[in-house]
Amino acid sequence: MIRLFGSYTSPFVRHCRIAFAQVQLPFEFVETDYAQSAEGSPTQRVPFLRIDDQQLSDSTSILKFVREAQGHTFLPDLSECELYCLANTLLDTTINLFLLERDGLTLDAAPYLKRQFARILATLGLLEQQNWDNVPLDDGVLRLCCYLDWAIFRNRVDLSPYPKLLALLDHAKSDPDFAATAPPQ
Repeated sequence: MIRLFGSYTSPFVRHCRIAFAQVQLPFEFVETDYAQSAEGSPTQRVPFLRIDDQQLSDSTSILKFVREAQGHTFLPDLSECELYCLANTLLDTTINLFLLERDGLTLDAAPYLKRQFARILATLGLLEQQNWDNVPLDDGVLRLCCYLDWAIFRNRVDLSPYPKLLALLDHAKSDPDFAATAPPQ
């Protein structure tokens, strides 16, 4: 039995749910909150996956499992891997700032937090310069689009200066698996 633990609003969990849907690999989704993830995973975050007596504690290892279970290679080329890593940096940085803000720490609290926000804007600026016409929804693009949609959902970053990235997100939203996993409104 494959059990994926996570929340419907997590972009990391969403990417995993998309991958399961794409390859039609059956799994049970177990909605999990902060307290449950602290108890269920050594990383104290979602997603985590249980396959019988084995546990995977990061979305990357979960995606590798899903892709390879169906005979596919996960992140088969360097450019897809680089995009995936850039999207992970965006996700980690933006989510950390989001959670710090929930605890009362805004960007003005420390120069470090301002540098983190500058990292987000610099990465988005770099990605905006790329050509996104007719790109396949591989794992690098999916990770980026999960980030973009989450950033809009949580109102974290003004994406209006990034029309190419918004067009890429619109492209992803036309995919049934991406659309079916959107955060609840």
